[in-house]
Amino acid sequence: TDIQQQAIPKLLKDDKDFIGIAQTGTGKTAAFGLPLLERIDPAMKATQALILAPTRELGQQIAEQLDIYSKYQEKLNVLAVYGGAPITNQMRALKKTQHAIIATPGRLLDLIKRRAVNLDSVRFLVLDEADEMLNMGFKEDLDMILSYTPQEKLTWLFSATMPNEIKKIVNKYMDSPSEIRVNKKNEVNSDIEHQYALVRGSDKAEALTRILDISPDMRGVVFCRTKHETQELAELLLRKNYSADSLHG
Repeated sequence: TDIQQQAIPKLLKDDKDFIGIAQTGTGKTAAFGLPLLERIDPAMKATQALILAPTRELGQQIAEQLDIYSKYQEKLNVLAVYGGAPITNQMRALKKTQHAIIATPGRLLDLIKRRAVNLDSVRFLVLDEADEMLNMGFKEDLDMILSYTPQEKLTWLFSATMPNEIKKIVNKYMDSPSEIRVNKKNEVNSDIEHQYALVRGSDKAEALTRILDISPDMRGVVFCRTKHETQELAELLLRKNYSADSLHG
C-alpha cells in the first residue's frame, strides 16, 4: 500500500522520529511492524519496542500480525496487554523477556504502577491510531506513560487525522520528525449519506424502533458503548418483536 511503500524504507534506516498520516485500513500495521521487527535485537534480553493502541481489539490484531511477520526470524517475544483480561496472567508473562509490548494505555499504567513492566530499555515507541487514543480520553495516560520511557528513543506516530491535540504531542515529545501523508483528501465514499438525530439518552431505544418502523426492510449494525448495553438493547428489540441479535466480547 502507499503508506507501506513510503514508510518502510524510511523506518528501516532513519534514526529520527516519524509521523505517518493514513486512513484506517491502509496497512499501517505492516508499515511500522516490519521495520520494527528488523530493528529489534533478539539477543538483547529487554523490552525494546512499545506499541500503544486505543483498544484491546487493535492491540490483539497488532500482536497477531507481528507474530505472523516474525515467523522466520530468530525468536522474538511479543506480548499484548489490555484491559478486560486477568492482569495476573499478564504480570506472569512479563516476568519473561518480551522484546515488544503492545498495550492499551490504561492497562499499561496499571502494570507500571504494580512495577510489573520495565520500559527503561525501550528504543522504539509506536503510537498507533493516535487520534483515536485522544478521542477516547487517553491524553493524561499517554503523558504519564511517556514519562517512564527513555528520552533518546525513536517515536513513530501513526494517525488517520492530524487534529491540534496530536500536534501538541508532536511538539512536546517528538524531535524534528519526518512526515508522510497518504489519502490527503480524507474523503469518505461518495455514495454514503450521513444522517443523525439528537435524542435524550433515555429515548434512544424508542427512537431506534421508530426508525425501524418507517424502514421495515432496513438491515443495520448498531454500536453500543458496553457489553451490557449491547445485550440490553438486543433483548428490548426482541421483546418488541424486532429481529435482532447481539455481538460482544
